[in-house]
Amino acid sequence: MKRFVFVLLPVILISFTADQCSAQLKGLGKRIQRKVEDRVNKRFDQATDLGLDKVEQGVGETVTGGDEDPQTDQVPQEAANPGTTAVDGTTGAQTTGTVAESSTANFAVNTKFDYVPGEQLMVFDDFSEDAVGDFPARWNTNGTGEVVTLGDSDDKWFQIRSGSDYIPDLPNELPEEYTIEFDLATRGLDQKTASSTLLEIFLDDNNTFNQGKNFITTRIPFCQYHPVGFRVRNVVNGKSVINNQLDGDIRQQVLNLPHISIAVNKTRFRLWVNETKYIDVPRLVPTGNTIKYLKFRPYYFKDGKEDIFIRNLKIAEGGLDLRGQLLRDGMVSTNGILFDVNSANIQPESYGVLRQIALAMQEESGMKLNIIGHTDSDGNDQENLSLSQRRAEAVKSSLVNDFNISADRLSVAGKGEAEPVAENDSPEGKAANRRVEFVSL
Repeated sequence: MKRFVFVLLPVILISFTADQCSAQLKGLGKRIQRKVEDRVNKRFDQATDLGLDKVEQGVGETVTGGDEDPQTDQVPQEAANPGTTAVDGTTGAQTTGTVAESSTANFAVNTKFDYVPGEQLMVFDDFSEDAVGDFPARWNTNGTGEVVTLGDSDDKWFQIRSGSDYIPDLPNELPEEYTIEFDLATRGLDQKTASSTLLEIFLDDNNTFNQGKNFITTRIPFCQYHPVGFRVRNVVNGKSVINNQLDGDIRQQVLNLPHISIAVNKTRFRLWVNETKYIDVPRLVPTGNTIKYLKFRPYYFKDGKEDIFIRNLKIAEGGLDLRGQLLRDGMVSTNGILFDVNSANIQPESYGVLRQIALAMQEESGMKLNIIGHTDSDGNDQENLSLSQRRAEAVKSSLVNDFNISADRLSVAGKGEAEPVAENDSPEGKAANRRVEFVSL
Protein backbone atom coordinates (compact mmCIF):
# COMPACT_ATOMS: atom_id res chain seq x y z
CA MET A 1 0.00 0.00 0.00
CA LYS A 2 1.27 3.47 -0.81
CA ARG A 3 2.48 5.77 1.93
CA PHE A 4 0.21 8.80 1.99
CA VAL A 5 1.23 12.36 2.74
CA PHE A 6 -1.24 14.90 4.04
CA VAL A 7 -1.67 18.24 2.34
CA LEU A 8 -1.58 20.71 5.24
CA LEU A 9 -2.23 24.41 5.18
CA PRO A 10 0.33 26.63 6.95
CA VAL A 11 -2.02 27.46 9.81
CA ILE A 12 -2.12 23.81 10.82
CA LEU A 13 1.64 23.71 11.20
CA ILE A 14 1.20 25.97 14.19
CA SER A 15 -0.89 23.34 15.96
CA PHE A 16 0.94 20.13 15.02
CA THR A 17 4.61 19.23 15.08
CA ALA A 18 6.10 17.13 12.31
CA ASP A 19 6.40 14.13 14.64
CA GLN A 20 2.74 14.38 15.65
CA CYS A 21 1.59 14.57 12.04
CA SER A 22 3.80 11.61 11.12
CA ALA A 23 2.36 9.51 13.92
CA GLN A 24 -1.21 10.40 12.92
CA LEU A 25 -0.44 9.60 9.29
CA LYS A 26 0.91 6.15 10.10
CA GLY A 27 -2.11 5.34 12.23
CA LEU A 28 -4.51 6.53 9.53
CA GLY A 29 -2.69 4.54 6.85
CA LYS A 30 -3.04 1.36 8.89
CA ARG A 31 -6.74 2.14 9.43
CA ILE A 32 -7.29 2.51 5.71
CA GLN A 33 -5.55 -0.79 4.98
CA ARG A 34 -7.55 -2.58 7.68
CA LYS A 35 -10.74 -1.02 6.33
CA VAL A 36 -10.19 -2.33 2.83
CA GLU A 37 -9.40 -5.81 4.13
CA ASP A 38 -12.33 -5.87 6.56
CA ARG A 39 -14.86 -4.75 3.97
CA VAL A 40 -13.76 -7.49 1.58
CA ASN A 41 -13.86 -10.27 4.17
CA LYS A 42 -16.91 -9.31 6.20
CA ARG A 43 -19.74 -11.82 5.93
CA PHE A 44 -23.20 -10.56 5.21
CA ASP A 45 -24.86 -13.36 7.11
CA GLN A 46 -23.42 -11.81 10.28
CA ALA A 47 -25.22 -8.54 9.60
CA THR A 48 -27.81 -7.65 12.22
CA ASP A 49 -30.92 -5.63 11.80
CA LEU A 50 -31.00 -2.96 14.47
CA GLY A 51 -33.88 -1.10 12.81
CA LEU A 52 -36.54 0.68 14.77
CA ASP A 53 -39.24 -1.61 16.20
CA LYS A 54 -41.31 1.07 17.85
CA VAL A 55 -41.43 4.83 17.30
CA GLU A 56 -42.35 6.99 20.24
CA GLN A 57 -44.61 9.79 19.13
CA GLY A 58 -45.28 13.11 20.79
CA VAL A 59 -47.95 15.09 18.99
CA GLY A 60 -48.61 18.73 19.51
CA GLU A 61 -45.18 20.21 20.24
CA THR A 62 -44.89 23.49 18.35
CA VAL A 63 -41.62 24.02 16.48
CA THR A 64 -40.29 27.51 16.08
CA GLY A 65 -37.38 26.66 13.75
CA GLY A 66 -33.81 27.89 13.89
CA ASP A 67 -30.54 26.16 14.82
CA GLU A 68 -30.61 23.60 17.59
CA ASP A 69 -28.18 22.08 20.04
CA PRO A 70 -28.06 18.29 19.45
CA GLN A 71 -28.76 17.54 23.11
CA THR A 72 -31.01 20.35 24.28
CA ASP A 73 -32.60 21.70 21.06
CA GLN A 74 -31.22 25.12 21.93
CA VAL A 75 -28.98 27.34 19.83
CA PRO A 76 -25.40 25.94 19.92
CA GLN A 77 -23.00 28.09 21.91
CA GLU A 78 -19.84 26.95 20.20
CA ALA A 79 -18.67 25.90 16.76
CA ALA A 80 -15.36 24.24 16.05
CA ASN A 81 -13.04 24.89 13.12
CA PRO A 82 -10.98 21.72 12.71
CA GLY A 83 -7.58 21.78 11.10
CA THR A 84 -6.95 20.54 7.59
CA THR A 85 -5.78 17.07 6.71
CA ALA A 86 -6.59 14.44 4.12
CA VAL A 87 -7.64 10.82 4.06
CA ASP A 88 -8.25 8.05 1.57
CA GLY A 89 -10.88 5.38 0.98
CA THR A 90 -12.31 3.07 -1.63
CA THR A 91 -14.84 4.14 -4.23
CA GLY A 92 -16.75 2.74 -7.12
CA ALA A 93 -14.71 4.88 -9.50
CA GLN A 94 -13.10 3.14 -12.44
CA THR A 95 -9.46 3.77 -13.17
CA THR A 96 -6.68 1.68 -14.66
CA GLY A 97 -4.22 -0.43 -12.74
CA THR A 98 -3.73 -3.82 -11.12
CA VAL A 99 -6.93 -5.76 -10.50
CA ALA A 100 -7.37 -7.56 -7.19
CA GLU A 101 -9.18 -10.87 -6.72
CA SER A 102 -12.93 -10.71 -6.18
CA SER A 103 -14.39 -11.38 -2.75
CA THR A 104 -14.91 -15.01 -1.78
CA ALA A 105 -17.04 -14.31 1.30
CA ASN A 106 -20.16 -16.47 1.58
CA PHE A 107 -23.16 -14.15 1.42
CA ALA A 108 -26.58 -15.68 2.07
CA VAL A 109 -29.46 -14.73 -0.24
CA ASN A 110 -31.66 -14.15 2.80
CA THR A 111 -29.29 -11.56 4.26
CA LYS A 112 -30.97 -8.68 6.04
CA PHE A 113 -28.90 -6.22 4.02
CA ASP A 114 -31.68 -5.08 1.71
CA TYR A 115 -30.37 -1.71 0.53
CA VAL A 116 -30.85 -1.17 -3.21
CA PRO A 117 -29.59 2.12 -4.71
CA GLY A 118 -31.77 4.15 -7.03
CA GLU A 119 -31.38 3.51 -10.74
CA GLN A 120 -31.70 7.09 -12.05
CA LEU A 121 -28.65 9.08 -10.98
CA MET A 122 -29.35 12.67 -9.87
CA VAL A 123 -26.09 13.71 -8.18
CA PHE A 124 -22.61 12.23 -7.95
CA ASP A 125 -19.91 14.41 -6.43
CA ASP A 126 -16.41 13.08 -5.77
CA PHE A 127 -14.99 16.64 -5.82
CA SER A 128 -12.74 15.72 -8.74
CA GLU A 129 -13.57 19.02 -10.45
CA ASP A 130 -12.72 21.14 -7.38
CA ALA A 131 -9.30 22.54 -6.55
CA VAL A 132 -7.64 21.53 -3.30
CA GLY A 133 -8.16 24.26 -0.73
CA ASP A 134 -11.34 25.58 -2.36
CA PHE A 135 -14.88 25.26 -1.16
CA PRO A 136 -16.61 22.83 -3.58
CA ALA A 137 -18.39 24.65 -6.37
CA ARG A 138 -21.59 22.63 -6.18
CA TRP A 139 -22.31 23.19 -2.49
CA ASN A 140 -23.54 26.06 -0.33
CA THR A 141 -22.75 26.87 3.31
CA ASN A 142 -23.22 29.47 6.02
CA GLY A 143 -19.77 28.68 7.36
CA THR A 144 -16.61 27.33 5.79
CA GLY A 145 -14.99 24.15 4.51
CA GLU A 146 -12.56 22.99 1.86
CA VAL A 147 -11.52 20.19 -0.45
CA VAL A 148 -8.44 18.29 0.72
CA THR A 149 -6.36 15.62 -0.98
CA LEU A 150 -3.49 13.21 -0.52
CA GLY A 151 -0.07 14.39 -1.57
CA ASP A 152 0.42 11.66 -4.19
CA SER A 153 -3.19 10.85 -5.05
CA ASP A 154 -6.06 12.42 -6.96
CA ASP A 155 -8.55 11.29 -4.31
CA LYS A 156 -10.36 14.24 -2.76
CA TRP A 157 -12.48 14.69 0.35
CA PHE A 158 -14.65 17.56 1.52
CA GLN A 159 -13.71 18.69 5.03
CA ILE A 160 -16.77 20.09 6.78
CA ARG A 161 -16.61 22.20 9.93
CA SER A 162 -18.50 21.96 13.17
CA GLY A 163 -21.38 24.40 13.56
CA SER A 164 -21.80 25.05 9.81
CA ASP A 165 -24.58 23.91 7.47
CA TYR A 166 -23.85 22.34 4.08
CA ILE A 167 -26.33 22.07 1.22
CA PRO A 168 -25.43 20.24 -2.02
CA ASP A 169 -26.85 21.61 -5.25
CA LEU A 170 -29.55 19.39 -6.72
CA PRO A 171 -30.61 19.43 -10.39
CA ASN A 172 -34.20 18.79 -9.28
CA GLU A 173 -36.15 18.54 -6.06
CA LEU A 174 -36.04 15.19 -4.29
CA PRO A 175 -38.73 12.78 -5.53
CA GLU A 176 -40.90 10.49 -3.39
CA GLU A 177 -38.45 7.58 -3.70
CA TYR A 178 -34.69 8.01 -3.74
CA THR A 179 -31.43 6.88 -2.17
CA ILE A 180 -28.48 8.78 -0.72
CA GLU A 181 -24.97 7.40 -0.24
CA PHE A 182 -21.67 8.89 0.90
CA ASP A 183 -18.38 7.90 2.52
CA LEU A 184 -17.28 9.32 5.86
CA ALA A 185 -13.81 9.72 7.31
CA THR A 186 -12.67 11.05 10.67
CA ARG A 187 -9.43 12.01 12.36
CA GLY A 188 -8.59 12.66 15.99
CA LEU A 189 -11.48 10.85 17.69
CA ASP A 190 -10.57 9.29 21.05
CA GLN A 191 -11.97 8.49 24.49
CA LYS A 192 -12.37 12.21 25.17
CA THR A 193 -14.61 12.79 22.15
CA ALA A 194 -17.79 14.35 23.51
CA SER A 195 -21.14 12.58 23.52
CA SER A 196 -22.55 15.56 21.57
CA THR A 197 -20.09 15.08 18.66
CA LEU A 198 -22.28 14.06 15.73
CA LEU A 199 -23.31 14.60 12.14
CA GLU A 200 -26.92 15.64 11.60
CA ILE A 201 -28.55 14.86 8.26
CA PHE A 202 -31.57 16.96 7.33
CA LEU A 203 -34.20 16.24 4.68
CA ASP A 204 -36.07 19.54 4.50
CA ASP A 205 -38.77 21.37 2.56
CA ASN A 206 -36.41 24.24 1.66
CA ASN A 207 -32.78 24.80 0.68
CA THR A 208 -32.08 27.71 3.05
CA PHE A 209 -30.15 27.59 6.32
CA ASN A 210 -33.38 27.66 8.31
CA GLN A 211 -35.48 24.64 9.19
CA GLY A 212 -38.76 24.47 7.32
CA LYS A 213 -42.22 23.52 8.53
CA ASN A 214 -41.68 19.98 7.26
CA PHE A 215 -38.41 18.13 7.79
CA ILE A 216 -36.80 15.00 9.17
CA THR A 217 -33.42 14.59 10.81
CA THR A 218 -31.17 11.76 11.90
CA ARG A 219 -28.02 12.17 13.97
CA ILE A 220 -24.95 9.95 13.48
CA PRO A 221 -22.88 9.79 16.71
CA PHE A 222 -19.09 9.89 16.98
CA CYS A 223 -18.60 9.60 20.76
CA GLN A 224 -15.98 6.97 21.67
CA TYR A 225 -16.26 6.43 25.43
CA HIS A 226 -19.80 5.03 25.34
CA PRO A 227 -22.43 4.18 22.69
CA VAL A 228 -24.73 7.15 22.10
CA GLY A 229 -27.07 5.72 19.47
CA PHE A 230 -29.06 7.50 16.79
CA ARG A 231 -31.68 10.16 17.17
CA VAL A 232 -34.56 10.44 14.69
CA ARG A 233 -37.02 13.28 14.52
CA ASN A 234 -39.62 14.72 12.19
CA VAL A 235 -41.69 17.88 12.05
CA VAL A 236 -44.96 17.98 10.12
CA ASN A 237 -46.63 21.33 9.44
CA GLY A 238 -44.59 22.95 12.18
CA LYS A 239 -45.26 20.35 14.89
CA SER A 240 -43.03 17.56 16.18
CA VAL A 241 -44.56 14.12 15.65
CA ILE A 242 -41.65 11.67 16.07
CA ASN A 243 -38.68 12.34 18.34
CA ASN A 244 -36.83 9.27 19.54
CA GLN A 245 -33.39 7.99 20.52
CA LEU A 246 -32.41 4.61 19.01
CA ASP A 247 -29.78 2.18 20.23
CA GLY A 248 -26.76 1.54 18.04
CA ASP A 249 -23.03 1.22 18.76
CA ILE A 250 -20.97 2.44 15.79
CA ARG A 251 -17.87 3.57 17.68
CA GLN A 252 -15.54 1.34 15.67
CA GLN A 253 -17.27 1.95 12.35
CA VAL A 254 -16.82 5.74 12.47
CA LEU A 255 -13.08 5.25 12.94
CA ASN A 256 -12.77 3.12 9.81
CA LEU A 257 -14.16 4.95 6.78
CA PRO A 258 -17.84 3.99 7.04
CA HIS A 259 -20.20 4.02 4.09
CA ILE A 260 -23.60 5.59 4.81
CA SER A 261 -26.66 4.50 2.83
CA ILE A 262 -30.13 6.04 3.11
CA ALA A 263 -33.32 4.95 1.37
CA VAL A 264 -36.52 6.98 1.27
CA ASN A 265 -39.58 5.19 -0.09
CA LYS A 266 -42.48 7.63 0.27
CA THR A 267 -42.93 7.87 4.08
CA ARG A 268 -40.44 5.12 4.98
CA PHE A 269 -36.89 6.09 6.04
CA ARG A 270 -34.01 3.63 6.40
CA LEU A 271 -30.34 4.14 7.19
CA TRP A 272 -27.41 1.73 7.05
CA VAL A 273 -23.83 2.12 8.31
CA ASN A 274 -21.79 -0.20 6.13
CA GLU A 275 -24.00 -3.31 5.84
CA THR A 276 -25.94 -2.94 9.08
CA LYS A 277 -29.34 -1.25 9.16
CA TYR A 278 -29.80 0.95 12.22
CA ILE A 279 -32.94 2.91 11.33
CA ASP A 280 -36.17 1.76 9.72
CA VAL A 281 -39.10 4.05 10.49
CA PRO A 282 -42.18 3.40 8.32
CA ARG A 283 -43.77 6.86 8.67
CA LEU A 284 -40.95 9.26 9.43
CA VAL A 285 -41.19 11.22 6.16
CA PRO A 286 -44.14 13.65 6.00
CA THR A 287 -46.74 12.79 3.39
CA GLY A 288 -47.51 14.92 0.36
CA ASN A 289 -43.96 14.90 -1.07
CA THR A 290 -43.03 17.99 0.94
CA ILE A 291 -39.38 16.99 1.48
CA LYS A 292 -37.24 18.49 -1.27
CA TYR A 293 -33.62 19.08 -0.13
CA LEU A 294 -30.65 17.51 1.66
CA LYS A 295 -28.53 19.27 4.30
CA PHE A 296 -25.59 18.31 6.55
CA ARG A 297 -24.62 19.80 9.91
CA PRO A 298 -21.69 18.53 12.06
CA TYR A 299 -21.66 19.36 15.79
CA TYR A 300 -18.88 19.78 18.36
CA PHE A 301 -15.81 18.45 16.60
CA LYS A 302 -12.95 19.96 18.64
CA ASP A 303 -11.09 22.74 16.91
CA GLY A 304 -7.72 21.56 15.57
CA LYS A 305 -8.11 18.01 16.89
CA GLU A 306 -11.20 16.22 15.57
CA ASP A 307 -11.95 16.36 11.86
CA ILE A 308 -14.73 14.99 9.65
CA PHE A 309 -14.73 14.50 5.88
CA ILE A 310 -17.21 13.27 3.28
CA ARG A 311 -16.86 12.16 -0.32
CA ASN A 312 -18.64 10.32 -3.11
CA LEU A 313 -22.07 11.81 -2.45
CA LYS A 314 -24.54 9.92 -4.63
CA ILE A 315 -28.27 10.66 -4.90
CA ALA A 316 -30.42 8.53 -7.20
CA GLU A 317 -34.13 8.31 -7.87
CA GLY A 318 -35.87 4.98 -7.25
CA GLY A 319 -34.17 2.12 -5.48
CA LEU A 320 -36.48 -0.66 -4.34
CA ASP A 321 -37.55 -3.41 -6.75
CA LEU A 322 -34.83 -4.49 -9.19
CA ARG A 323 -36.15 -8.03 -8.87
CA GLY A 324 -39.53 -6.98 -10.23
CA GLN A 325 -37.95 -4.87 -12.96
CA LEU A 326 -35.82 -7.78 -14.16
CA LEU A 327 -38.80 -10.16 -14.16
CA ARG A 328 -41.00 -7.59 -15.93
CA ASP A 329 -38.59 -6.10 -18.47
CA GLY A 330 -35.95 -8.81 -18.84
CA MET A 331 -33.20 -6.22 -18.33
CA VAL A 332 -31.68 -4.20 -15.50
CA SER A 333 -28.88 -1.62 -15.71
CA THR A 334 -27.37 -0.50 -12.42
CA ASN A 335 -24.45 1.55 -11.16
CA GLY A 336 -25.20 0.25 -7.67
CA ILE A 337 -22.57 -2.49 -7.91
CA LEU A 338 -19.41 -0.82 -6.64
CA PHE A 339 -15.84 -2.05 -7.01
CA ASP A 340 -12.60 -1.17 -5.28
CA VAL A 341 -10.46 1.31 -7.20
CA ASN A 342 -8.45 -0.35 -10.01
CA SER A 343 -10.11 -3.63 -9.14
CA ALA A 344 -12.81 -6.18 -9.84
CA ASN A 345 -13.25 -6.62 -6.10
CA ILE A 346 -16.93 -6.05 -5.25
CA GLN A 347 -17.61 -3.75 -2.32
CA PRO A 348 -19.98 -5.18 0.33
CA GLU A 349 -22.55 -2.40 -0.12
CA SER A 350 -23.29 -3.89 -3.55
CA TYR A 351 -24.81 -7.11 -2.30
CA GLY A 352 -28.30 -5.70 -1.86
CA VAL A 353 -28.40 -5.34 -5.67
CA LEU A 354 -26.96 -8.82 -6.24
CA ARG A 355 -29.49 -10.25 -3.81
CA GLN A 356 -32.33 -8.79 -5.90
CA ILE A 357 -30.89 -10.31 -9.08
CA ALA A 358 -30.49 -13.69 -7.36
CA LEU A 359 -34.06 -13.63 -6.05
CA ALA A 360 -35.37 -12.94 -9.56
CA MET A 361 -33.40 -15.88 -10.95
CA GLN A 362 -34.66 -18.14 -8.16
CA GLU A 363 -38.23 -17.09 -8.85
CA GLU A 364 -37.87 -17.62 -12.62
CA SER A 365 -35.96 -20.90 -12.75
CA GLY A 366 -35.59 -20.85 -16.54
CA MET A 367 -34.02 -17.38 -16.67
CA LYS A 368 -30.54 -17.03 -18.11
CA LEU A 369 -28.64 -13.75 -17.92
CA ASN A 370 -25.84 -12.07 -19.79
CA ILE A 371 -23.82 -9.89 -17.38
CA ILE A 372 -22.25 -6.91 -19.16
CA GLY A 373 -19.64 -4.63 -17.59
CA HIS A 374 -19.12 -1.00 -18.63
CA THR A 375 -16.61 1.68 -17.63
CA ASP A 376 -16.20 5.40 -18.13
CA SER A 377 -13.63 6.80 -20.56
CA ASP A 378 -10.85 7.53 -18.07
CA GLY A 379 -7.67 5.60 -18.74
CA ASN A 380 -6.54 3.35 -21.56
CA ASP A 381 -9.18 1.86 -23.87
CA GLN A 382 -7.83 -1.68 -23.76
CA GLU A 383 -7.35 -1.64 -20.02
CA ASN A 384 -10.92 -0.41 -19.59
CA LEU A 385 -12.15 -3.24 -21.81
CA SER A 386 -10.23 -5.79 -19.77
CA LEU A 387 -11.40 -4.28 -16.47
CA SER A 388 -15.05 -4.33 -17.54
CA GLN A 389 -14.73 -8.01 -18.47
CA ARG A 390 -13.17 -8.89 -15.12
CA ARG A 391 -15.86 -6.98 -13.25
CA ALA A 392 -18.59 -8.86 -15.12
CA GLU A 393 -16.82 -12.12 -14.23
CA ALA A 394 -16.66 -11.04 -10.57
CA VAL A 395 -20.41 -10.43 -10.56
CA LYS A 396 -21.00 -13.88 -12.06
CA SER A 397 -18.70 -15.42 -9.46
CA SER A 398 -20.65 -13.79 -6.65
CA LEU A 399 -24.01 -14.97 -7.98
CA VAL A 400 -22.63 -18.50 -8.27
CA ASN A 401 -20.65 -18.72 -5.02
CA ASP A 402 -22.58 -16.40 -2.72
CA PHE A 403 -26.14 -16.91 -3.97
CA ASN A 404 -26.04 -20.47 -5.35
CA ILE A 405 -27.02 -19.57 -8.92
CA SER A 406 -25.95 -22.21 -11.45
CA ALA A 407 -22.99 -21.03 -13.54
CA ASP A 408 -24.52 -22.36 -16.76
CA ARG A 409 -27.31 -19.78 -16.42
CA LEU A 410 -24.84 -16.89 -16.60
CA SER A 411 -22.64 -15.50 -19.36
CA VAL A 412 -20.41 -12.43 -19.24
CA ALA A 413 -19.19 -9.67 -21.53
CA GLY A 414 -17.10 -6.54 -21.14
CA LYS A 415 -17.78 -3.44 -23.22
CA GLY A 416 -15.28 -1.07 -21.65
CA GLU A 417 -16.07 2.54 -22.54
CA ALA A 418 -17.60 1.71 -25.93
CA GLU A 419 -21.30 2.13 -25.01
CA PRO A 420 -21.74 5.19 -22.77
CA VAL A 421 -25.18 6.23 -21.58
CA ALA A 422 -24.01 9.74 -20.64
CA GLU A 423 -21.26 12.19 -21.49
CA ASN A 424 -17.95 11.54 -19.74
CA ASP A 425 -17.43 15.22 -18.98
CA SER A 426 -18.93 15.31 -15.47
CA PRO A 427 -18.80 13.20 -12.29
CA GLU A 428 -22.46 12.23 -12.82
CA GLY A 429 -21.82 11.19 -16.40
CA LYS A 430 -18.83 9.06 -15.50
CA ALA A 431 -20.67 7.45 -12.59
CA ALA A 432 -23.63 6.62 -14.86
CA ASN A 433 -21.30 4.98 -17.37
CA ARG A 434 -19.67 2.79 -14.71
CA ARG A 435 -22.44 0.24 -14.65
CA VAL A 436 -23.37 -3.43 -14.88
CA GLU A 437 -26.21 -4.65 -17.08
CA PHE A 438 -28.18 -7.86 -16.68
CA VAL A 439 -29.94 -8.94 -19.88
CA SER A 440 -32.23 -11.97 -20.10
CA LEU A 441 -31.25 -14.42 -22.84
